[in-house]
Amino acid sequence: MNINLLSQKNNAVFFISLLVSAPLQAAQSQTLEMNQWLKARFGAQHQALIPIVAVADMLYSCQQQKQKQKAESLTIKALITQLDKNTLAEQLITCLAGESPKSDTALNYGLKACFYEQFSHLSLAEKQQKMAVVTQTIATLPRSERQKSFTQCVTDQAIHYLR
Repeated sequence: MNINLLSQKNNAVFFISLLVSAPLQAAQSQTLEMNQWLKARFGAQHQALIPIVAVADMLYSCQQQKQKQKAESLTIKALITQLDKNTLAEQLITCLAGESPKSDTALNYGLKACFYEQFSHLSLAEKQQKMAVVTQTIATLPRSERQKSFTQCVTDQAIHYLR
């Protein structure tokens, strides 16, 4: 009798988990299909946009760090949509003042800006709190992990700008 009751409970748990997970899997499948469609339709544009977004992120954060009056700099979106890639690159080189765009400093600038944009919907206090955590985390991560995070973040940003 106990075995039969246990079997019924296991079947009920399995059925409930199936009911809960099926819509979740369907939503994930739709998102995956949408992303695949976007890549197929806009793949070339996406690939061309990725380095522009990366440089814009680095430039934005560099300018924020070095300028006392933050209102003077353009938003990340404005940097991406209003400046051509050569102007972005020139301004980044100037802002980095001799450091390479492939340096740890530039990578850290890019990561900070990428997260800053992700937090744009938050209140100023929440944004500052989360950015403090980001800054602390960046300081502890090895370069390879920071590079992976930046690559993923920039890829997601580029998809967002294509939508």
